[in-house]
Amino acid sequence: MTNILAILKKQMKDTFKNKEILIQFILFPVIAIIMENAINIEGMPERFFVTLFATMYIGMAPLTSMAAIIAEEKEKNTLRVLMLSNVKPAEYLMGTGSYIWLICMLGAVVFAVTGKYEGKAFWVFLAIMAVGILASLLIGAMVGTFSRNQMMATSITVPVMMVFAFLPMLSMFNETIAKVAKFTYSQQISLLISQVENLKLESMNVVVIAFNVIVAAVLFGYAYKRSGLA
Repeated sequence: MTNILAILKKQMKDTFKNKEILIQFILFPVIAIIMENAINIEGMPERFFVTLFATMYIGMAPLTSMAAIIAEEKEKNTLRVLMLSNVKPAEYLMGTGSYIWLICMLGAVVFAVTGKYEGKAFWVFLAIMAVGILASLLIGAMVGTFSRNQMMATSITVPVMMVFAFLPMLSMFNETIAKVAKFTYSQQISLLISQVENLKLESMNVVVIAFNVIVAAVLFGYAYKRSGLA
């Protein structure tokens, strides 16, 4: 636990030095606040922009941040030094993952406040966001572990992030895309967010999210055996 907390504090300090990582945690909540309060179109669903940008936030911020941090520290040999200092890979991943999860949950709170969720709906919204963020963290860890350096991580992260962040939005306008998107965890998270105040959890939601997490876990295991963290 001491090592995990030390890694968490280290990542917190590093983030404020790394503006590229920091902006990912701030961008979508800020855009959601602006759009939700500045645009009001007749017939537009309630909390449209909160749902839209919260889903994009889940598919982008935790995934790209986790991948970028791991790849950067592998490239700079920081991870090798940590491993030689008796920090176990599991402790590093727990510390880094916990930090990104916590800071992304702060963003989730901003979305909840912007959407004016109250009472039970507020906590249901945060619970849904928490699950989505965890799934993205696992995918990001897989990409970062597989990558040899930041350039490789970026080249892999961009198409993966585009799929999970933008498919839910595109599915609103295209039925064919919607048929494909329903098999991604981000689409299921988007559907759950859209019905927070009258949530009806269906087997499809649980099965798809669980399947995505299992696939990500298997791929992470393969990436770890192939490349390791050091």
